[in-house]
Amino acid sequence: MIQPAFLQKNDTVAIVSTARKITLEEIQPAINLLKSWGLNVEIGKTIGLEENQFAGSDAERVTDFQKMVDNPKIKAIWCARGGYGTVRIIDKLDFTEFKKNPKWIIGYSDVTVLHSHVHNLGFQTLHATMPINVESNSENALSSLKSALFGESISYKITSSKENKIGNTKGVLVGGNLSMFYSLLGSNSSVNTNGKILFIEDLDEYLYHIDRMLMNLKRNGYFNNLKGLIVGGMTDMHDNAIPFGKNAKEIILDAVSEYHFPIVFDFPAGHLNDNRALVLGRKVELEVSTNKTQLKYI
Repeated sequence: MIQPAFLQKNDTVAIVSTARKITLEEIQPAINLLKSWGLNVEIGKTIGLEENQFAGSDAERVTDFQKMVDNPKIKAIWCARGGYGTVRIIDKLDFTEFKKNPKWIIGYSDVTVLHSHVHNLGFQTLHATMPINVESNSENALSSLKSALFGESISYKITSSKENKIGNTKGVLVGGNLSMFYSLLGSNSSVNTNGKILFIEDLDEYLYHIDRMLMNLKRNGYFNNLKGLIVGGMTDMHDNAIPFGKNAKEIILDAVSEYHFPIVFDFPAGHLNDNRALVLGRKVELEVSTNKTQLKYI
């Protein structure tokens, strides 16, 4: 997988919205953060635009993102927020110039559409916090973003959850938001998980939806040759009046019970204040023991 160039001081980062609307005021903390790191900021025209829940029309969001992709002075594109909308524009984007001059695409949640699509083009991307979250993010979340962008070493060591499945493995890291990953099945943005380590997280879903999505991934063979599974925040899950009978962890363990790859729960990434940066498309080593879990890039 091709790695975009790491950032240097005085490089320019673009902030755009490919999905839900957002104001300039809401991203000001992120602008201040980038400037404190010695970076310049280019504000996309989608910031402040509004068409119902979206940051402008599909055409306006395409034009804004495309402009940043094609501009060689832009070294990274930071998606301002998630929500919904990126899938509506992905097939209208032209990555010809991106392939000649790759740059970091940063975000999570709905930005999983971009992560997956760009992965299939052969490039690494950065699953990390977004401008809308900067004020509430932990210091670890923000410092991991900076380290990843500037090419500093990143690795994570966390306390193991009792539900983890023990083991050591290596593979290219892929994934993102489970709902978005699931929604891409059958499209040219769907990621092949053979020999890879899959990261998933989600927010505000009913438990039976989680089960349904995992069953579909399973039936499509996404776990057959998987090397490992990392589960981030499964945040604000819901149940019906008649309970589903399992929590999110139990649903996941049930779905992959016949497989033997290591599984990590409670990884600090996703819809969490402590949303640590993950470079997708890069090879990692995952070590899961009874007491600790370590993820390091190799």
